[in-house]
Amino acid sequence: RALQWLLTHSFSGKALAVKRVSENKGKNTPGVDKVTWNTARAKIGAIASLKRRGYSPLPLRRVLIPKKNGKTRPLGIPAMKCRAMQALHLLALEPIAETTADQNSYGFRPERSTADAAAQCFGVLSRKANAEWVLEGDIQGCFDNISHDWLIANIPMDKAILQKWLQAGYVHQRQLFPSHAGTPQGGIISPVLANMTLDGLETMLAKKFPNAKWTARKMQVVRYADDFIITGCSKEWLENEVRPAVVEFLAERGLVLSPKKTRITYIGDGFDFLGWNLRKYNGKLLIKPSKANIRALLAKLRESIKTNKAIRHANLIALLNPVLRGWANYHSHVVAKKVFNQVDSAVWEMLWRWALRRHPRKTRRWVKDRYFKVQGARRWVFSCTEKSADGRKRQYTLVDASDTPIVRHIKIKADANPHDPCMGSVLRIPLGQEDAHFRKRSSQVVPGMGATGRQVLRLFQAGDQRHAVAQSPYCEARSWRYGRSS
Repeated sequence: RALQWLLTHSFSGKALAVKRVSENKGKNTPGVDKVTWNTARAKIGAIASLKRRGYSPLPLRRVLIPKKNGKTRPLGIPAMKCRAMQALHLLALEPIAETTADQNSYGFRPERSTADAAAQCFGVLSRKANAEWVLEGDIQGCFDNISHDWLIANIPMDKAILQKWLQAGYVHQRQLFPSHAGTPQGGIISPVLANMTLDGLETMLAKKFPNAKWTARKMQVVRYADDFIITGCSKEWLENEVRPAVVEFLAERGLVLSPKKTRITYIGDGFDFLGWNLRKYNGKLLIKPSKANIRALLAKLRESIKTNKAIRHANLIALLNPVLRGWANYHSHVVAKKVFNQVDSAVWEMLWRWALRRHPRKTRRWVKDRYFKVQGARRWVFSCTEKSADGRKRQYTLVDASDTPIVRHIKIKADANPHDPCMGSVLRIPLGQEDAHFRKRSSQVVPGMGATGRQVLRLFQAGDQRHAVAQSPYCEARSWRYGRSS
């Protein structure tokens, strides 16, 4: 607690907190006070304003984000000063959260991602001797229903500051509403608070069912934020013993399982988790992009093409490429090559209809020559060449999902902690090579990295991987690192 106090009252901590909130993607999104920090003078003043005494957080600005099921997700946008205060206290809270976290929790944690969760699922389900039944758990309105009393009693941070954040309320349609439960989605510290609320589930089950991992019960837990799976030996055991224990654990925190999304599934029938479908085919576990995930991608692309009937050829390519590239990279470590080809075929059909609609009086040969070029052995590449502002010709080419290589993901070790200065003992590697595990994970060439990224990676790998001035190892969490983020 004394170290937390020193950090949250230090100039360096305050400066880093202001830097983080004023240089991220949401830096131009104001809160209810409509204030942003876009100048150096404003940032210097912000550092001086981060004081505990007299601090009173402003209510959140509520925005409703549409979900894929037609409902909306409430998003609370704090004021800039509140974001900076949350970032400051997060610096002191995150090392504790990482140290006490469940080992198989992968959501909203540094150096962990959905790819790690998928790799863990493969590890606990792929073998013949592994469990064949899976409890799919989903918590109903997790962020919005966490008990304030439980948070204040159990989160190891400044209780007065935490209570002020929880009771700040929110503004929607120019009306102020109080908040009696939950931690708002959109706050910088909210994901860590939600994670710490759910941490302990794995430990609780291990105590209630000792040695269940190694006995015939075959119990394993994999969690990503508020979505989790629990494996077991039989449907009856999961339903009658494990599920009631989970319900009791969540009830203490003011949470309940979603009756619609919580089910028990046989691995031979398969289940969806984090956008993938996990299923055993003749005893072999395959992880593929889920049908719902593919439908959502194609619907998004179809809507983008449909609403941009008169857009320039190059602009349409620039609009679609980030979506296709991001989706393909997300699935680049699972069995997705066949799905990539199917997506490319569906996108080609959308673009062909888009091109024909633009020129109803032209022949199909003319439309093909106008919008689809020949590149090597490929005869139907959606591409164009246009002059840039400096007069140079630039070629725009639509990304093919099938060009994304399938690369095996290096899973993080379950007990790895990036905040531990003695990480060598945790990772079971020699002292002096404490960051080798994280460096190995981050040294993968990510699809779509680009020439500049590959050059930086080669220079990093060729050198001694230490900062030229500080003579200390590079931190893998810095913004220059290329790789998947959680």
